[in-house]
Amino acid sequence: MPELPEVEAVRTGLELLVLGKTVAEVDVLWPSIIEAPAVEEFIHQLIGQSIEAMHRRGKFLIFKWTNFDMVSHLRMEGKYEVHQQGDPIAKHTHVIFKFTDGSELRYLDVRKFGRMTLMPKDTALQYKGITKLGPEPTADVFTLAPFKASLKRHHKAIKPLLLEQKLVTGLGNIYVDEALFEAKIHPEQPADSLTPTEVTHLYQSIIDVLARAVEAGGTTIRTYKNALGEAGKFQVSLNAYGLTGEPCRRCGTAIIKTKVAQRGTHFCSNCQKIHR
Repeated sequence: MPELPEVEAVRTGLELLVLGKTVAEVDVLWPSIIEAPAVEEFIHQLIGQSIEAMHRRGKFLIFKWTNFDMVSHLRMEGKYEVHQQGDPIAKHTHVIFKFTDGSELRYLDVRKFGRMTLMPKDTALQYKGITKLGPEPTADVFTLAPFKASLKRHHKAIKPLLLEQKLVTGLGNIYVDEALFEAKIHPEQPADSLTPTEVTHLYQSIIDVLARAVEAGGTTIRTYKNALGEAGKFQVSLNAYGLTGEPCRRCGTAIIKTKVAQRGTHFCSNCQKIHR
């Protein structure tokens, strides 16, 4: 699933490719992608609309049209591609935005899990999935004291707690494993048992890992590419995720893969010891 760094890479790519373009026509080839309003109304309302800005909140893309906001969630395999009208339509293409300049923005999704919702102008942050999100993982809005206080209220294992997106947004499976590795914290350590030093290290690691991943354009494990057709580069910097059996870069112990909250989880049993 594209996580925050990958979605940010898509946002910046789309900003370069489609900003200012005006819709002449919209083709919806798989209606279930459109969450709201009804497909016919979705198409009708977008005719003549221009893309004024591209925003992101957590893992949600926000298209700022002339008179509307459009929230787009890529889910597992969603991606955007820019083409010229007349280019062959690839398999798994589900929505096509045709622009007045002859170019097209196409949404592709192998699993068809992605969703688009058209909303009144400047109301995207009221979208049901966005209102539940914690702060963005940057030091100006994600601060240590509230994070520390929140962890003390939860006895839940730290990894699934971070995956909930409520304490801080943007951490998916890859980046939780990487942040916990960097902070030397076991993924099943109860959140309320973390020491003040561990909380500080975890806080710093979350900001660091996600910032470096954004700078690298995300992580390409299988099929992810940004809107420019480029793969992410952060996979070369991974220390735990996907490295089962390889020596830990700190101590040499083999990286273990296990299941935590039904998610494949990678960690070093020597560097990330659980304590009670």
